[in-house]
Amino acid sequence: MMTLSPLAAIILGVVLAGWLAAAVWAIASGQRMRREGMQAQGKFDRLATLLASAPAAPVIIHPDGRMEAADRLAKWLGKPRVPNFVSELTAADGGLEPEDAAALAGEIASAQRAGKSFSVPVRGTGSSRLLLVRGAPAAPELASSGGVVLWIFDATDSQAEIRSLQSKVGQLSDALEALAGLVEAAPFPMWHRTPDLRLSLVNSAYVHAVDGGSAHDVIAQGIELVEPVGGLSPQSAAAEAVAQDEPIARMVPATIDGERRTMRVVDVPLGVAGVAGYAMDQHELEQARVEHRRLEAAQRDLLDRLSAGVARFGPDRALRFWNQPFISLFALRQEQLADSPLFERVLDQMRDARRIPEHRDFPAWRAERRDWFLSPDPREENWLLQDGTHLRVYAQPLPDGGLLLIFEDRTEQVQLSSARDTLLRVRTATFDNLFESIGVFSSDGRLQMWNSRFRSIWGATEEMLAKHPRIDDLMRDVQARLAKPQQANLVRELVRAATIERKQRAGHVGFADGRIFEFAAIPLPDGNALFTMLDVTDSRRVEQVLRDRNEALEQADQVKTAFVTNMSYELRTPLTTIAGFAEMMSAGYAGELSPSAKDYVDGILQSTGRLAMLIDNVLDLTQGEAGTLPIDRAPVDLAAVARESANRLSADAKAKGIDLAVSLENSLGVVQGDARRIGQAIDHLLDNALAHCGKGARVLLHGDGGADKARIVISDNGPGIPTAQQDAIFDPTARAGQARAGGRAGIGLPLARQLAQAHGGTLQLVSEAGQGTMIVIELPRG
Repeated sequence: MMTLSPLAAIILGVVLAGWLAAAVWAIASGQRMRREGMQAQGKFDRLATLLASAPAAPVIIHPDGRMEAADRLAKWLGKPRVPNFVSELTAADGGLEPEDAAALAGEIASAQRAGKSFSVPVRGTGSSRLLLVRGAPAAPELASSGGVVLWIFDATDSQAEIRSLQSKVGQLSDALEALAGLVEAAPFPMWHRTPDLRLSLVNSAYVHAVDGGSAHDVIAQGIELVEPVGGLSPQSAAAEAVAQDEPIARMVPATIDGERRTMRVVDVPLGVAGVAGYAMDQHELEQARVEHRRLEAAQRDLLDRLSAGVARFGPDRALRFWNQPFISLFALRQEQLADSPLFERVLDQMRDARRIPEHRDFPAWRAERRDWFLSPDPREENWLLQDGTHLRVYAQPLPDGGLLLIFEDRTEQVQLSSARDTLLRVRTATFDNLFESIGVFSSDGRLQMWNSRFRSIWGATEEMLAKHPRIDDLMRDVQARLAKPQQANLVRELVRAATIERKQRAGHVGFADGRIFEFAAIPLPDGNALFTMLDVTDSRRVEQVLRDRNEALEQADQVKTAFVTNMSYELRTPLTTIAGFAEMMSAGYAGELSPSAKDYVDGILQSTGRLAMLIDNVLDLTQGEAGTLPIDRAPVDLAAVARESANRLSADAKAKGIDLAVSLENSLGVVQGDARRIGQAIDHLLDNALAHCGKGARVLLHGDGGADKARIVISDNGPGIPTAQQDAIFDPTARAGQARAGGRAGIGLPLARQLAQAHGGTLQLVSEAGQGTMIVIELPRG
């Protein structure tokens, strides 16, 4: 057994303590390094996990072309493994499109030589996947000089989104361009203000409205479209719109093209983009509104004046308007309609008044009428009420969703239509049974209507007439029945003149059997022509007889006139002789006469004088009837002529106890005429008045006149003349009949009228039984 010295033991203890300390330090350092290694490994693992989950796959390319890449690159390239060298990646079968592979190889080579970064998109062969490769020189820690680091991104989704965004950008760009074009082409001013409310955009309409040179000038000068109104400037209105964050519209005046116009200006806030605005010319619109209100008032006034009942309902089916005939027609009251009842309620009120047709299911009927509001087309119905009233109902849907109802009372029209149908049947029966032959021809000359008389006269068959032949064909078939067949042309011409020239013509035609017909072609209002024929055979015969008799009477009257004239002259010869001898005897040429003989001679003279006057009267009357009464034309003082007549008959009036008064005014004056004939007329009238008045009567001779005529009036208060006898007073034939019956046979009154008429004047008789008689002669001045 070896024994250590103390020193050696000390030295050994120190060495062992040193080794122990070193062991302890080594163990502590190992533990520390182990912890650091574990932390580094964890960090490495986290970085590896982060790198694996990164959107890009890292690739390190060494200068010799060797590659280090993530495993997912193989999946992106569609390969089972990652390429080991860059040549494999850029080869034809490396998984990239040839063009993209060549471009990538060129960019990698440039990065290796020049050390520049690059970015290039590549696409896998036969794949829709798009890879974005970003390259840069590798740090020395990753690769030696000439190395390149690639980051490969899968840009398939992002590229699709980019294309979508590009498409949207293009669409928005097109929309913006179209909107800009629309704003520019707008016929009304539009503008845009920046957030500080300065003009930044105006369209051509704005420039034109403010008479600006260009949009740039208008914006540069800040020319506003409208001026401030009520202290509110355009900028203030825009600021208010921004503050309220909603569009603000206002009506302001503006001067456009030298005219004062009313504009509706609208400011629209656009947030951070500023404020947009536009202005609409409301001048025409306001005028149109005024015109619309005026037309609506006129329409309401017109509807209120219609005889038909009118009711208008609004879109809510409430009654908005009615006229007085509507109330009267349906027996409604004003207070029932004052609160604008609904359509259904109005129908209920009409039903309560028993003024609608009876229906078993009234609610269903009312519902059907409610559908009128939704109908696209007007509706029309006929209502027959219980009291026999016929109503025509017209329902017109209105553009605003309302309904206009018009109720027309057609009761009278229905009655008139029924009466018309009855009249048509009566007319047809009458037309067919008239004695006249009647045919109606249309404007083209075809026979449209005829009666049985027409068919029998022309001997036409019903079958032929039923074909409605033209007038030419009809006359060709029946002209053999005429005495002169060529007269068929006359009938054709008359029908043509009536249908085409619209002229009425008439004529007569003879038939072969001796009958004579008068016919006429008369235009009708509807363009047709009425052709009538009347058998005048008997009337023509009677006419001929009357014509012969008239000729005989004229000859007899001429003989009578000649006889009276000759007899008047023949009677004057012995009458003149008798009067001459009587005057000689009265003068004493035959010796002194005894008183009784002298009375006889005076009686002879008086009778011959009266007989001579009667002969003159008869001769004058005969000449007057024949129109040969001689009348002189010279100025006649009517007052002098009237006084002479009064003086001549004053003795007779005095002898009969009659008061003969004369009242002649200065206005009676002078006329152009025959003084003897006028005096003769006055004599006859005075003589007639004295003859018919008794003792104590009064006869007045009055005269006056005017500027154009003179008037002589003979009136009496005698017995008067009954009305039934006044016409016979001036008829010589009737006077002769009265003489044969024992009455007075004077012809003075007829002769006086003829004398007045011969002067262009008139003689009028005014008399009443028991009230006297007045005869007025009016003579023209010229």
